[in-house]
Amino acid sequence: MPERTEQMTAPEGEEASGSIAYQIGDALYLNITNACTLVCEFCPKTQGDWVVKGHYLDLDRNPSFDEVVAAIGDPEPYREVVFCGLGEPTLRFDMLKQVARWLKERGAVVRLNTDGLASLVHGRDVLPELAGLIDVVSVSLNAQNEELYNHHCQPNRAGAYDACKDFIREAGEHIPEVVATALEGLPGIDIDECQRIAEEELGARMRRRFYGRVG
Repeated sequence: MPERTEQMTAPEGEEASGSIAYQIGDALYLNITNACTLVCEFCPKTQGDWVVKGHYLDLDRNPSFDEVVAAIGDPEPYREVVFCGLGEPTLRFDMLKQVARWLKERGAVVRLNTDGLASLVHGRDVLPELAGLIDVVSVSLNAQNEELYNHHCQPNRAGAYDACKDFIREAGEHIPEVVATALEGLPGIDIDECQRIAEEELGARMRRRFYGRVG
């Protein structure tokens, strides 16, 4: 399967327009917005770096449904298609569902990487709406307590940490595979306690990521 090539810097004199779809390994990633509910200190874009594994992801505007599916092309060759850019995909919830439905109609395995705050942001339990559309959800738990979560992630909504945990806990009722993630090596983070919370309290599988390693 040919590797997609992406421009790494914005054209000189032109507004930045990053990749909508980008390939890492045998998975295709979908970048549908720059917007985010968090300002994580460990996120590359917080430091002004929009390049992930050679792919330039700064969007000058939110892409349309037609632009997203055109960027995907045929999803069949990919092991999975993942909603994951440097923004939070659930902030475009209707678009996410529309594209996920299109992908499922074509037999794709669909994963959502998210901060787990969609229900808090949209003011309703959104998880039932993802049933049948998302095969795997990976949620950034990020910390073992609210104080550290707020310090590292700087959410713009009160109650974000508890909302994230509730999302992880309830996701298994609607999505076949639920994974919680946290960054090993992030100052103050007890990765073993994060794993205990994920597995024992929230009923999710834990995946350890590594501070300073993106993508």
